[in-house]
Amino acid sequence: MVRPVSTSTRYLEIADRLAAELVGCAPGTRVASEPELADRFGVGRAAARSALQELERRLLVRRVQGAGTFVNRRIDYVISHSRPPSWHATVTAAGATPRSQLKSVLRAGLPAERAEQLQCQAGAEAHLIVRNFFIDDLLASWTEEWIPVEVAPDLDLAVHTVESIDLVLRQMGRVRPVRAWCRVSFDIPPVEVLRGLRIEASVPVWQVDSVSRDATSGRGLLASTAWTRADAVRVVVELGDACPGGVAPAAEPAEVAQ
Repeated sequence: MVRPVSTSTRYLEIADRLAAELVGCAPGTRVASEPELADRFGVGRAAARSALQELERRLLVRRVQGAGTFVNRRIDYVISHSRPPSWHATVTAAGATPRSQLKSVLRAGLPAERAEQLQCQAGAEAHLIVRNFFIDDLLASWTEEWIPVEVAPDLDLAVHTVESIDLVLRQMGRVRPVRAWCRVSFDIPPVEVLRGLRIEASVPVWQVDSVSRDATSGRGLLASTAWTRADAVRVVVELGDACPGGVAPAAEPAEVAQ
């Protein structure tokens, strides 16, 4: 005798069915809405909503406020002394497609905390750049970057045409940026960032605070804070360079806070 399927587990069956269908879909592909799923599977909105939430829990889809639900791909974002401090280079190395969107760029005096990080005078003129970052055209991160004007006086013009700040600094500042300090935490970001990332107020994100210096002179080049959706990346901090046998040699560690 065939037993009826429990309504309490019906959403899991729907989620499993959708998960199998999404395997061949490209990241960013729109997923059917709650009403569409309810109609397709002959269930109520609550079951359809639970199915999407289950897919979200599995990190297979991403729900964006006001836009819908999309096929997701979560990548490893690796932070290491041996890798350039570049969003574009790191995302590309993970096999995904990076893109940045300039929100604003202006000149302002360095706040005391940023000045200390860059070993500059508080109030010294700096470029303040606010950008959104995308992975496979899905919004992933909101970043604020402070760069002393003396490092690259015309950087505020260059960022309108060149997406990679790392590349701009290398070409205009004649420097080689390396990550000198980093702190990673998992927390609720400011309201402005929550709205910018289109996530709910209760959803935590990765917060990565970082300072880059010139590899040759040690000069402070960039101090930044990036808030990144946890459904977009898994932050991986490597404390040393890989070596044969899988054992890393001793190296100055990045500071990690949970």
